[in-house]
Amino acid sequence: MACALPPGPRHTATVFGATGFLGRYIVHRLASRGCTVVVPFREEMAKRHLKVTGDLGRVVFMEWDLRNTPSIEESVRHSDIVYNLVGRDYPTKNFDLEDVNIEGAERIAEAVAKYDIDRFVHMSSYNADKNSTSEFFRTKGRAEEVVRSIFPETTIVRPAPVFGFEDKLLHKLAGVTNLVTSNHMRERFWPVHALDIGSALATMAEDDTTAAETYELYGPKNYSMAEIAAMVDKEIIKHRRHINLPKRIVKPMADIYNKSIWWSQTSADSVEREFIDQKIDPKAKTFKDLDIEPGEIGNFTFQYLQGYRSSSFYDLPPATEREKREEKKYLHVIDDQ
Repeated sequence: MACALPPGPRHTATVFGATGFLGRYIVHRLASRGCTVVVPFREEMAKRHLKVTGDLGRVVFMEWDLRNTPSIEESVRHSDIVYNLVGRDYPTKNFDLEDVNIEGAERIAEAVAKYDIDRFVHMSSYNADKNSTSEFFRTKGRAEEVVRSIFPETTIVRPAPVFGFEDKLLHKLAGVTNLVTSNHMRERFWPVHALDIGSALATMAEDDTTAAETYELYGPKNYSMAEIAAMVDKEIIKHRRHINLPKRIVKPMADIYNKSIWWSQTSADSVEREFIDQKIDPKAKTFKDLDIEPGEIGNFTFQYLQGYRSSSFYDLPPATEREKREEKKYLHVIDDQ
């Protein structure tokens, strides 16, 4: 078992993928606890918001490239713990899913093993399975085997679909571009709050019993995508239309669309994932083992979606509060006569 991180605020953490969606939450927690956080980056403009997540000098930036092994080694050589949050759920002309999810994770794990880093936390995905029909889930499953074979004490984290600021769940459903679906939005999963994932990752840095463990991090309630879409519509006081088309038609369309634009919108594999419900590994540990109570998505929709309301309804209270007010309009009389 790996030793615990040195006591006090002097240890150093490297967070690969810190410029992504989940990165800010773990960087802020580590830096606020006194850690020196090394943030490898590719694009200058993508890292600016992380500079203010800690005191002066606590957040250190280093330029790197996923295919440049020396830059990876330079980023980890002084660290006590390394987080790999790098992942891609759609292919690009420069990187396919195997390049990022498997080969990239392998290079980072090799650097961790070479410099005998105390801890390594690898971000995988829910439904990670090397035999999955989804290429994303398949590459994530193979990556877990690769990093564990190189660094056996790797902590693997499998988050459910995540909601929060800049997420791809609530904001996608609230936007006007999410028009075409392929499974009548029947996919079921346990959405998890980004803040809870950040808390869990920070806790792992201070708890040596989390080494070599696998964690399934998911929310307290199971939803279908249609149920969450209805919740979003109620909160933004709008009705977003969704047109359902057969998978055999949508997958080729999504593949062409993905190759035509440079930013993430959809892909053939994202259509495939619409037909796969989230499965929980009963052997994996959960938030309960980290003494964290995950938040329920219904308590946060107003906070994240108020900006999608029209000016006429912007100042109305959250949907849950409006429902309570409607109930108070009716007087229930019980006749005991």
